[in-house]
Amino acid sequence: MHPFLLTYPAFLTPSVSAFTKKPKTQTAEIGATVIFEAETEKPVKVRWLRDSKDIASSYKYTISAEGNLYSLTINNIAQEDALGYAVIAGMSKVKFELKIKESEEPKEAPPAPTGSSAPDTSGTVSDCSAPEGLPESHRPDTRQDLTGLFTEKPQSGEVNVGENITFVARVCGESLLKKPSVKWIKGKWMDLASKSGKHLQLKEHYDRNSKVYTFEMHIIAAKANFAGAYRCEVSSRDKFDSCNFDLVVHGNKNNYMPVCSCFVVRDSLLSYSSTDAGEDSGELDFSALLKKRAVHVSTEPEVDVWEILQNAPPSEYEKIAFQYGITDLRGMLKRLKKMKKEEKKSAAFLRKLDPAYQVEKGHKIKLQVEVANPDAEVKWLKNGQEIHPTGRYIFESVGNKRFLTINNCTLADDAAYTCTIGEEKTVTELFVKEPPVLIVRNLEDQMVMKGERVEFECEVSEEGAQVKWEKDGVELTRDESFKYRFKKDGCKHVLIINDVTKEDCGHYRVKTNGGQSFAELMVQEKQLEVYQNIADLTVKAKDQAVFKCEVSDENVKGIWYKNGVEVKPDARTHITHIGRIHKLTIDDVKPEDEGDYTFVPEGYAFNLSAKLNFLEVKIDFVPRQDPPKIHLDCMGRTAESTILVVAGNKLRLDVPITGDPAPIVVWTKGEKKVSRLTGTGNSDGRVHVESTKGHCIFTIEGAERQDEGVYSVIVRNPAGEDTADINVKVVDVPDPPEAPRILSVGEDSCVVQWDPPLFDGGQPVIGYVLERKKKKSYRWMRLNFDPFKETTYEAKRMIEGVPYEMRVYAVNAIGMSRPSAASQPFVPVAPTSEPTGLCVDDISDTTISLKWRPPERIGSAELEGYGVEYCKEGSDEWIPAFPSLTESTSVIVCDLPTGEKMQFRVRAYNMAGPSLPATLQQAVTIREIMQRPKIWLPRNLRQTLIKKVGETINLVIPFQGKPRPQVTWTKNDELLDPKQVSIRNSDTDTILFIRKSERKDSGKYEVQVQIENVQDRASVNIQIFGVPENVIDVWGFNVALEWKPPKDNGNCDITGYTIQKADKKTMDWYTVYEQYRRTNCVVSDLIMGNEYMFRVYAMNMVGLSPEPFLSKDSAYIQKTGIVYKPPSYKEHDFSEAPKFTHPLVSRSVIAGYNATLSCSVRGIPKPKITWYKNKMDITNEAKYRMFSNQGVLTLEIRKPCPFDGGVYMCKAVNDSGEDIIECKLEVRCKYMPLTQKLPRNLHSNS
Repeated sequence: MHPFLLTYPAFLTPSVSAFTKKPKTQTAEIGATVIFEAETEKPVKVRWLRDSKDIASSYKYTISAEGNLYSLTINNIAQEDALGYAVIAGMSKVKFELKIKESEEPKEAPPAPTGSSAPDTSGTVSDCSAPEGLPESHRPDTRQDLTGLFTEKPQSGEVNVGENITFVARVCGESLLKKPSVKWIKGKWMDLASKSGKHLQLKEHYDRNSKVYTFEMHIIAAKANFAGAYRCEVSSRDKFDSCNFDLVVHGNKNNYMPVCSCFVVRDSLLSYSSTDAGEDSGELDFSALLKKRAVHVSTEPEVDVWEILQNAPPSEYEKIAFQYGITDLRGMLKRLKKMKKEEKKSAAFLRKLDPAYQVEKGHKIKLQVEVANPDAEVKWLKNGQEIHPTGRYIFESVGNKRFLTINNCTLADDAAYTCTIGEEKTVTELFVKEPPVLIVRNLEDQMVMKGERVEFECEVSEEGAQVKWEKDGVELTRDESFKYRFKKDGCKHVLIINDVTKEDCGHYRVKTNGGQSFAELMVQEKQLEVYQNIADLTVKAKDQAVFKCEVSDENVKGIWYKNGVEVKPDARTHITHIGRIHKLTIDDVKPEDEGDYTFVPEGYAFNLSAKLNFLEVKIDFVPRQDPPKIHLDCMGRTAESTILVVAGNKLRLDVPITGDPAPIVVWTKGEKKVSRLTGTGNSDGRVHVESTKGHCIFTIEGAERQDEGVYSVIVRNPAGEDTADINVKVVDVPDPPEAPRILSVGEDSCVVQWDPPLFDGGQPVIGYVLERKKKKSYRWMRLNFDPFKETTYEAKRMIEGVPYEMRVYAVNAIGMSRPSAASQPFVPVAPTSEPTGLCVDDISDTTISLKWRPPERIGSAELEGYGVEYCKEGSDEWIPAFPSLTESTSVIVCDLPTGEKMQFRVRAYNMAGPSLPATLQQAVTIREIMQRPKIWLPRNLRQTLIKKVGETINLVIPFQGKPRPQVTWTKNDELLDPKQVSIRNSDTDTILFIRKSERKDSGKYEVQVQIENVQDRASVNIQIFGVPENVIDVWGFNVALEWKPPKDNGNCDITGYTIQKADKKTMDWYTVYEQYRRTNCVVSDLIMGNEYMFRVYAMNMVGLSPEPFLSKDSAYIQKTGIVYKPPSYKEHDFSEAPKFTHPLVSRSVIAGYNATLSCSVRGIPKPKITWYKNKMDITNEAKYRMFSNQGVLTLEIRKPCPFDGGVYMCKAVNDSGEDIIECKLEVRCKYMPLTQKLPRNLHSNS
């Protein structure tokens, strides 16, 4: 990293408060003097502010500065001084307040409300009861179940002239995305925000702990004309609430008379309202805004204002109030509303618009009115502006109904809409509701070092949406030190935290009105890593000694020590610091330079040490030929003499040798010759050998693991030879461990285990470092910075229900290995709570039935099932009742030992494992309990069961008894034939079943249940009846009929007969008698010359007999006179060949929606219709439905797909001929890709 990247610009430097002593909020009495003091680190320019405005020195304020001490003195404190103050020094700003202490004067007045800061408690609104002097319509709303934005509404109050009063309103801001706006209004429209001054002050503050906004209106030194009706309105985006309250000012009755308390206004009152204008007029007085009149006394007759208002239109109300000086117009209009008669119905509108409509953003809405005149023209207006038809605004007129359709509603459509016909109109309001804002991209966990900058970023579904940031449940705001910054870029929202500290650790949450997202921030102290440690040196006299180390931070400085004494640079000693490398160089080494050298990084509690050994070479005088000699103190293969080199570093073996003449040097590794040197230099790839006077140097560039071993150096000359062995060990970082295994998971934790690496790098593994990440994230978070020595670790502080992955690093003295492969994804979940309501449902000699209810808390993981276990009383060995889990909440455990006392328990299982067990309160003895047999006969079977012939009989009769009783059925004291009746028995009921009943099945059925010698009986009476048989004989003479009753009455009484007659020419039957009870009758009113046939039906409670019997002979009614012979005509042929009168029309439909094809046909006789698709008959296919109604033919295709397109044909055929008609049908996809072009023509599949 380049050094300049770590230098912050001035505007990014974290701000630190310039104040060492800050002014604090003080409380003082009226007339006292208060001093606020501040102190800075160094003298700077300081500004004092009052209510965000600069304060200048005057008789009221005294500002002084001495060095770095500053003070503000406020003299003769008054009520209006109770405001917010601030002091600014450089980039630091401190706020404080001055509060007025209330005087201890006893007054007979209701106590002040909690939280009121008014100086005079006698005028503070505290009593929630309505003042006695207020009319019923003006009394405050004292209900406690507030449903709007207000958590505390301002209450009506009373005050004396010259006293103070405070009205307080509170709004809960927990569900609001931004601060609400509040208006204080007097009368109907006067906004009091513009009246703040001597007599009126508006204050507000926000309690961050309770998240409540408090708004206060202080009226100071009230006057008589301050009385009247007030209103407080609060709004926040699409929410709105308001509250009305009244102020009554008590004073000299001769000087104040509210106009609203009179029914008749006299000119004397007008004189009062115009003359009561003093120094402070116009501040809160409604009447002061009216036109002033000269004072005069009029003798004109009295004017009844109520009569004028009753007869005037609403648009003239304010004009009348102005003319007659009415200050409480709102109160008068309330009374006028009660006095007015009911309004007449509108002559133009039969149905008006509703008062309000609501629609979601992006949807459409239809406004509807009904007009009296179907030909009337209507106009639609939006906020008073006429609307013209466009793609979004559609006008429709259907009969006397008029519609306005608004497509794709936006926030701009949130307005008042008016429909007018001539002079009449109807008004409504449309509220556009925004859809919930969803979080598209969630926050991600972050782990940073102390002092760094952090950015949490999320993405929402809509641009410009409001979001709320929280830390550990506390809302974050933009504070003075700019600790938190909020950035918005389209749909992206970013939380920026500058200069993080350990206190910033925690869980951060971003909330919208449609969702939320969590992330964790972990802050670690910066740790200095040592990339290269200083090594021990052995140096000869007059050689150079270089101590070198490399650390991770290039900005860290350090101090060198020798034997505990700081090393100062001189002519022989040089100290250098270049980037991350620190060097100590000693030239011309002397014996006194030998010692322990230490490097201490500034700001860190550790050091690096090494030893400098001075090698003194003593050369004895020898003859000219001196045998070679190797001078080493690290020869051999012991651990102490082994030379360690880190893989990748340079291996340098500097061997002092002597000999005359100069010896030949040979280096070998094992039995392999590495190099041969006679006195000059040699180089072979990574291996370099060089020789100087008295030294032989062996170098390997970039040592690797295979370079490890025993190196031998042999020196020879004519006088002899010498040999030395040097043991070299190459050390490296360990191999990565295998992928970790997740042993168990908890609600916010997991236990992970792994195996040590196969190769430890030549140095023992001193520990492991673990990291975790969310499955869908790419950011790994380190869980520990100090190496963890065990191979099992419990990771905590995870979010339940979110999938995670883990990986492990191995650490030795050389460094950290590569990361292991990621573990299998896992989800932190907690076991469920124990099952509830475990009880015994039934028990026998070898079985027991248990039932329970699911756990109260299941958690984020799905419930896998339940495990049932049992054990003998006094034993701790629990035996599973089933080999696997069961999903049911009731089981039957079988094969239990009879007579043993057994204990049972049930545990719920999920991904996290078993829950706590639910155990029976006491052990259960496995033995069936004797229960007396008892039949529970249903109520409907306690009386005769009547069925028709052919109906199914299914009798279910429950019973009880243990052990299982024996069931016996009989009919009329005889056992039932199993071929005719089916009997099925269970442990709790018995079923008698007859599939098709006959009359012979009638009778008394008896069921018996028996256990040993104990039994119980019950009986059921069944009656099967059918229709009566045909009439045996019908004979007649003249018009008298007689017959005999049927032999078979259908097993029930005959209730009557139906007699019918028919003219033999037409054979159309007409009923003569119904419900006729005799077996003979006389039929009269017959036409002479006609011949009649007769038939009789018998009737019982089931119905008519299926077939009547006709009379054997017909009855001819003779007539006298001329016999008319009708002329003969040739019968006309009405037959006609089929012909389609309306053709099939080719269509293009959308897939997935039912489609119909229609046509019409005529023909005599009625033709037979057949439908074809691509010339294939589709009459019997379930996908199609065919309809025919009065010649109109319809083919319905249910949810067609693109394969249903083609040529459809309809064919009509009768005896006179046939006709065919066809059309083409195209089926389009619901969503057509943009790259696909629509077909120009319709093509058939044929």
